[in-house]
Amino acid sequence: MTNTATTAKPNSNSTAPAENGALVSTQGVTTIADTVVQKVAGLATREITGVHALGGGAVRAFNALRERIPGATASAGQGVSVEVGERQAAVDLQIVVEYGVAIADLAKSVRRNVIGAVEQMTGLEVVEVNINVSDVHIPGDDDTDESTESTRVQ
Repeated sequence: MTNTATTAKPNSNSTAPAENGALVSTQGVTTIADTVVQKVAGLATREITGVHALGGGAVRAFNALRERIPGATASAGQGVSVEVGERQAAVDLQIVVEYGVAIADLAKSVRRNVIGAVEQMTGLEVVEVNINVSDVHIPGDDDTDESTESTRVQ
């Protein structure tokens, strides 16, 4: 994301720099790393009922393998990409929804929650949240039936 906004130059009578929002003040500048915004957006997305998972099939498969390694955890930023500028951020989400959930309503809820969480926690203005629904989760699709496996060979 390119930051095309210009800041007003302080007039020659003023010795204080211009204020650019919550992240820039006369006492210094605060920068927010992309990974911070990515994690906040990912966690805010997972809070919404109806979101089954984040990420596409390959990403989810890789993270399923990673979760089997002792001490490893799934990434909070899985399925989330961000662009962070000095004052603004844009978020792209790839999600899997639960079957039966109204996707348009779910997208509104996810956008509202992500924008609120990112803006509250970072002070950045979220200019857009793009949502790509990559799959629908049907209950029972990924459940393994261990009883059939155990009765086949004993």
